[in-house]
Amino acid sequence: MSKNLASRRRSAPWIQRWSRVLIGAVAILGAINTAYITITKFTGNETACPTGGCEQVLSSPYASVFGLPLALYGLLAYAAMAAFALIPLAVNPEEKKQFRTDLENKTWFLLFVGSTAMLLFSGYLMYIMASKFVAVNGLKALCYYCVASAIFATTLFVLTLIGRAWEDVGQLIFTGIVVSMVTLVGTLGIYAGVDSTGTVQGGSGSAEVSLATYLRQSGVRMYGAYWCPHCAEQKELFGKQAFSKIEYIECDPNGEKSQAQRCQAAGIKSYPTWEINGKFYQGTQPLADLAKLAGYKGSMKFQKTP
Repeated sequence: MSKNLASRRRSAPWIQRWSRVLIGAVAILGAINTAYITITKFTGNETACPTGGCEQVLSSPYASVFGLPLALYGLLAYAAMAAFALIPLAVNPEEKKQFRTDLENKTWFLLFVGSTAMLLFSGYLMYIMASKFVAVNGLKALCYYCVASAIFATTLFVLTLIGRAWEDVGQLIFTGIVVSMVTLVGTLGIYAGVDSTGTVQGGSGSAEVSLATYLRQSGVRMYGAYWCPHCAEQKELFGKQAFSKIEYIECDPNGEKSQAQRCQAAGIKSYPTWEINGKFYQGTQPLADLAKLAGYKGSMKFQKTP
């Protein structure tokens, strides 16, 4: 019986004989890619990238889900795909033939579901990157790690389809449709609340309002982008009431009341950037530092510090 099984395996196309190994290898590459991004996010470092596009995309609201880096979820997904592909290979078919057969059938189903969901989700993210970043800023806004992840996800889907002789194609198509619908609805639901206005949530104290009023009267302005996490941090230091008095210039063309041309004319390269008395200061600034740079002499009893 085992000889017949071995004979059937040898007669199968090479892609089906090696499909699990190939799927496992691609999933491991995807895990390494997303693990690197995850580590840089948790350590506060920037990803190595030939352009600024990687950090621009990976710092946007689309790069986090439920307060955690999206790459972390990608890492878990790739790790699961690697496990589904490789674990059955560790079972000896001579000793536990039926167990291995059942395990292969179940994991092939999981591989199809997982690769279908990953393909659609990565496809949506590629659309977002192309329409909201690359279309606006050109190829310099391209996130190479994101493109690599999309390639890995597509490869996993293709290998899953051709890596096995699927018996019930109708059931496979039905499952694919259901998984696609659930994935698309879930994806749109997750990103439905992405804010393009950079709304400030926290409140302000009297010192923050006083400083913001002085900065406005002194011609101080802040350049930023709605997706920039450091800009959000800067805004929250002021609070909602105080920041409403700041002359804020939105540099991303997709942001609300965008003044992208003004940012380009000023030579703004990073966000936030403060313009104070004709000089430019990059990065999140403590309110005490802003007060000193602008010559503010009022109350310094600020509620928050970075």
